[in-house]
Amino acid sequence: MASSQKADSARRVSNDPLIEEFITYIGSERGLATHTQAAYRRDLYQLHALCVDEGRSWPPDAEAVVASLHASRQCGKKTTSQVRALVAAKVFLRYLFRESYVKTDHSAFLESPKIWQTIPSVLGYHDLDRLLQAPDCTTDEGIRDRAILELLYGTGMRVSELCSLSIYDVSDDLVKVHGKGGKERLVPIGRQALLAVDAYLNQVRQKCDSTTELHLFVTQRGKPMDRVSVWKMVRGYAQKTGIEKRISPHTFRHTYATHLLDAGADLRVIQELLGHAHISSTDRYTHVSSSQIREVFRTFHPRWKPS
Repeated sequence: MASSQKADSARRVSNDPLIEEFITYIGSERGLATHTQAAYRRDLYQLHALCVDEGRSWPPDAEAVVASLHASRQCGKKTTSQVRALVAAKVFLRYLFRESYVKTDHSAFLESPKIWQTIPSVLGYHDLDRLLQAPDCTTDEGIRDRAILELLYGTGMRVSELCSLSIYDVSDDLVKVHGKGGKERLVPIGRQALLAVDAYLNQVRQKCDSTTELHLFVTQRGKPMDRVSVWKMVRGYAQKTGIEKRISPHTFRHTYATHLLDAGADLRVIQELLGHAHISSTDRYTHVSSSQIREVFRTFHPRWKPS
């Protein structure tokens, strides 16, 4: 009976014209990334389902959004997911008002989300080296995995950006990264990462037909690697090396930025390398880079006395 009710609910909310029009708008006119569009679509259809189940009107009002967020909290959804759902609802309500689908801008009744920004998880140099050395480079899979890990740390790119790389995006000293919103940026590639990628191209990738499949990283069956497979691969090597902290592909991005900052790189340069639209996104790494803070304190504070 329960599965039948779920199926009925799914049919009720599978294709709402207002939601689909909004998703097209944020993709074509606002340039939001495909993953963001998919996340907003899920959030809005969950809001739609609540309105249907509770007999609320559609389009929704602020009260319906609050009720949906309360239901999400009751289900134990992460704070970041709740915040994204609130942002999606606010933008959607504002769009409905601007396009004259509703007479009241209900987004004005919702507070802007404010949460503490979590400090990124970062690998120390010892753990990083262990992780990079973990793949067995006597096997095709190990050669490929080593290239992926080196490239994640060597460029700081997102896992989605890594998965979208083509065999023509890596040159002798630069990588063309396809970022969020269709934006491209050129990122320098270090010697170790370049050597690992070259080994992969020469020993493994050449076995796959490059005329029909242009993705740089492919599975053993010749299919493009996806985010989930890279995530599982990273987690597997973390467990193999005994690293207890929670590791994901994004950890390499955090580590890349933090190590650059520790070495004295300018925050604006790091912003460009990471492809951040706003400096506030990059600024979070200043809370992680404590080695510079200690060094400045020891150098300039008049009361500092080494033990």
